[in-house]
Order: sequence, then structure tokens, then C-alpha cells
Amino acid sequence: MGKIGIYFLALISTLLFMVSCNNDDDNIVIDEPTLSTIVETAQSNDLLSSLVAALTKADENENSDLIGALNGEGTFTVFAPTNSAFTALLASLDGFDDLDDFDTPEKREILADILKYHVVVGAAATSSDLSDGDEFTTLQGEKIAIKIDADVYVQDATEEDAKVGPADIRASNGIVHVIDKVLLPQAVIDALTPEPTPNIVELATDTEILSTLVSALVQVDAEAGFVALLQTEGPFTVFAPTNQAFADLLDTLGPDYTGLDSFDTAEEQAMLIKILSYHVVSGTAAYSTDLSDGQEVPTALEGESVTVSINGGVFIQDDTDVDAQVDPADIAASNGVVHVIDKVLLPQEALDFFFPQPNIVELAMATETLSVLVDALVAVDAEAGFVALLQTDGPFTVFAPTNQAFLDLLDVLGPDYTGLDSFDTAEEQAMLIKILSYHVVSGTAAYSTDLSDGQEVPTALEGESVTVSLNGGVFIQDDTDVDAAVGPADVAASNGVVHVVDKVLLPQEALDFFFPQPNIVELASDTETLSVLVEALVAVEAEAGFVALLQTEGPFTVFAPTNQAFVELLEALGPDYTGVDSFDTPEEKALLIKILSYHVVSGTAAYSTDLSDGQEVPTALEGESLTISINEGVFIQDDTDVDAQVGPADVAASNGVVHVIDKVLLPQEVLDALGH
Repeated sequence: MGKIGIYFLALISTLLFMVSCNNDDDNIVIDEPTLSTIVETAQSNDLLSSLVAALTKADENENSDLIGALNGEGTFTVFAPTNSAFTALLASLDGFDDLDDFDTPEKREILADILKYHVVVGAAATSSDLSDGDEFTTLQGEKIAIKIDADVYVQDATEEDAKVGPADIRASNGIVHVIDKVLLPQAVIDALTPEPTPNIVELATDTEILSTLVSALVQVDAEAGFVALLQTEGPFTVFAPTNQAFADLLDTLGPDYTGLDSFDTAEEQAMLIKILSYHVVSGTAAYSTDLSDGQEVPTALEGESVTVSINGGVFIQDDTDVDAQVDPADIAASNGVVHVIDKVLLPQEALDFFFPQPNIVELAMATETLSVLVDALVAVDAEAGFVALLQTDGPFTVFAPTNQAFLDLLDVLGPDYTGLDSFDTAEEQAMLIKILSYHVVSGTAAYSTDLSDGQEVPTALEGESVTVSLNGGVFIQDDTDVDAAVGPADVAASNGVVHVVDKVLLPQEALDFFFPQPNIVELASDTETLSVLVEALVAVEAEAGFVALLQTEGPFTVFAPTNQAFVELLEALGPDYTGVDSFDTPEEKALLIKILSYHVVSGTAAYSTDLSDGQEVPTALEGESLTISINEGVFIQDDTDVDAQVGPADVAASNGVVHVIDKVLLPQEVLDALGH
């Protein structure tokens, strides 16, 4: 069977008739053939399944009933695109891979208009009724035209005609002509083919609120070539300040700047070019969905970036303290994207040009709450040269104590220190220089955003660092137990940054100078609960020399049993031991020396933070170690079955550290000698 026979199979089948004999009157009755509706005809033809699916998809809109209409009474001529015709249409459309992509009421309305453009109401026009040049108004409202050139063609609003074949498929409510192309009316072409997108310059020129930006681009175009550049392919991302943003900038610059023509010197023109470059990102069209919080975006101004902040909106951060808000965003251009902003972005170079910053010394001198700091710098300048140093290029970071911070320090130092002039000896002057050096960081301008929790920052005091703590604010930790709170932070100077602090920072050397720590013997002697330990050390001094040893530089770690710990040991030893003086024979004194040696670690000051669970610590008793146990506290294990608990720990001495314990530690050698 040929193609024509296949196409007309459904039609031929409807022409079958039944012959019935009437036994009563012997009349022969021939039934009329039953024709299907247009929709049913399409449903029975596999080549038109996409057309049926399209009608179904369009009818998902509440106000659409194309299937109902083409199933109903009336006379229709329908030009029915094949499945391959729909496939070709979808392939030619951006964003439409199949009919399911008509997934909004607006898109389904477009699909309905396409389908209506294939329907002529009120006539069942066979191919023999068609003449070259005939025009028909479709259900969609626009006209189609007939072209006959050996075959029959249908002309729509495109340049490509649809070929008819097969034709003249009859239905109960009209006639169907199969065509090899989906017809498109002009309204649909316009809807699916938006007007050409302007380039960035054209877009800005057509936007009234960006007229000042356009004027600025034109003003410097001879030197910068922005107009020509922003009409090339790009892509570019442009942060476009509004007219009001430029007006705000001129207000900020002061009465000498009344308009763009006020940028009339070569230096000012060059700076305007740098400002405009700071608004352009080359090589990418970054839409708002491509931006992330904290993202740094390099601009066309060499070496300069802007930072994205997404916090209740999209903001652009420049080198000022005020962010620019993006609104509206994502204005597409043919060569990139424009984000309108409410502020002219300024790089640091522009800020330095228009608002020259004071250096650190000038800044401090202009700040009333830092006057004592200035006095201190001046007081030691002959020896230290701080004033001259802090006016050089730097960069520097300075932690600047307030006047009150200096008053607090003087109070702590005691009645001999009533003011800076109390530092009147050579040693005190030298120490003041070291204290001031401890507040200066050379080689970097470290803003608060550059600081991280736990970061160690080396200072100008050789070998000494301060530590940053970010816990509910920014704090600076020195060698004391009290941190300095930063506030305000990030006071910019031309040669660095100043962080005001509420405390004078003190290095360990200053603490040792003003508040000399006792050595381990002095510390124990001043501690009432360690008096028996001191008595024991003294009792064997002639033989062991503990008192002299524990006053040397060390360092040492001493586990110091309390008086109660010694009482409990004596009770355990029995009635012959009533006190330290009970160790009165040479053998007993030797045992006491071994016991005391077992509490001393030489060569290190091991604070509790240096200890770990299971760690073995060698003692001054040759060949004997203690074991650390950390289990809801710090414990010391000796050769007995009972551990000693540490508390308090980390009592600092000038030559080491003391950990108070609640038990006298006993090595195996002593246990053996005592019969335990």
C-alpha cells in the first residue's frame, strides 16, 4: 500500500457500510458512513499525536477548551502539523525542549494562539476549493495565505511555507489538511522573539536615572575610551550609580565640586577615570544569582576589588564605611549586565586623593582621649624616636590605650606612680619604651576583619606578641589575666590603622619589673597551706639543698602537697611519726629527701594546659616518673593505689609553676622501705 493509502486508511474505514434485510417489507437499508470529529480524527492518526498533546496542554488553562470546540458542532478547516513539525518547532525555540515546557499560563496562552492559527471557522475547504493567493482569517485572528505551485502550501508570518499532504481528510465537523510545519502568527513570533537587547552604553543612555553616569563616561572618553569599550562584546558587569548617587558624592566632596565639570585638572580627571573603572568588572556578566556573601569581585581598576554583602538585599562594599545598595539588579545588556546602585563606589586611592588622611601621630594628636598616649610617645622620643617613626610610610597597626587606660595602670602601679613623669629613672624610662613598643605592629595595617580568633600578632617589642580574642567583640590579650577591649576599631590613618583599647598592654618583662613574682620557695613560704612542705624542705636542706635549688632560675614544676596531705601521711605511717621532725635518723632523712625529690620536675614549667592524659613526667628522683590522669580533673598517679588531685593548678612563680595537690606522692622505693 502506498503513502496515500496509509494516510486515508482511517477515512476509508469510515466508508464501510452495513446492509440489513427487513423480513417484514424486504426493503434494503444502506446506513450512512459515520465520520469522526476533527479531534477524534487526529487522535486516531499516530502522525498527529503531538497535535493532540498540544491541544491537551493548551487546555490546562482555565479559559481554554480547544478540544471541546473542535469536538463540537460547526464547520472547521484545520491545518494539522505532523509530529515532526512540532519537533522542529521546539528545536527552534529557546527553552522549549518539549510541550511540557509550556508550563505557565502565559506560555500555554502562546501555545493556544499557535493552535488557533491553524483553524478556519465556518468553512470546510477541500484542496479543490483552494486557489493560489487565497487568504483565510484564522481563529487566532491573523490571516494565512494559500500558495499553489504544483503542490499546495500554506503561508504564515514566517518566510517558510508549510506543505499540505495528505489533504482532504474529512471529519464530521469539517476537514483536515496535514501540513509539515507548525504555522506561526506574527503575534507569537513577537512574543517568542524579544527585541534586540541594547549594549551597556545604549542601556545607560536610555535610562534617565543614569544620565550623570553617561555624562561622566563621555567626559573622560578621550583619555579612557569607556564608551567604545562598553560597546564591545565584553562581557562586562557594571555597577551603575544613579544621578542621585553622583549628587551625593558632589555634596560630600564639598563646595568646590558642583558638577562633573568641577573635575577640571589633569589629576581630577585621572581620579574620575579611576572611580569609573572601579565600577566595571571585565570578563564576566555576574548576575545577582552568581554573587555570594563576602565574595570579592576584581574591578577594572588594577589591583582593586569590591566586596559583595548579602544581608537583607545585595550590597556592594567599597573602601568607605557605607555600602552601596543594588536596586534594581540584573538589567541584561547584549554584552553584560548592569546593577543600579545608590552610591558612587570609591577606592582607597580616591579617598586618599579627596580626603587625605592624617598619619598615626596626627590622628592621635587630634583625638582627645589619646592625649596621654601622645604625651608618653613624646616623653621617650629622644631615646625611642616613636614620633618620627609613626609618621613614616609604615604601614603600622597601633593598639592605642585611652587616657583612662593609663590612669588605671598608674593606680595599679601604686602611689609612687602619679603620672608619666613618675617614670623618671633610666630603668623606668626603658620599661616605658618597651610598653609602648608592645602596642605597635610594624609592616602591616591589620584591620579588625584581618584578625582571627587566637591569632598571635608580633609586636615591635622584640620577641613579644599579643593574641587576638574574638569572643563577643575584639579583645587583645597581653601577658596579664585581663584582656583589652578594642573600641573603636579600624581608625584609618594614612600610614596604617589604629585600634583604641581600654587597657595598657603589659609584656611579661614589664610585669616582672613592676610586679616581681616570688620564686617557688618564696611562693610556698607565703602560702599558709604549704607550711609543712616548707618545713620539710628546710629539715633536709643541709643534706639535699632543696631551698637553694628552688630559688635558682629553673624552670621547675613542683607538685606541692598541702599541710593536710602531710598529716594524712603521718597518720598512715603510725604513732612513731608525729611530724616532719620524726624523720630524725639518717635513713629516715634519706627517705624524706626521696619523697620530696619525687615532687619536683626539673627543666620545665609544665602548666596544666601542657599536660595530657597518660603522660609520664620524669621527676628529680632518679629513675622515677609520675603519671598524669585527666578525668573530670587533673590527677597525679604515684606508686600507690590512690591518686593525688591537683587544685589549685598553675600557681606561677618566677622560676616555674606550682600545682597544689591533696596527697603526698610516694615512690615504690619509699613504699618498700616503709614496708608498704
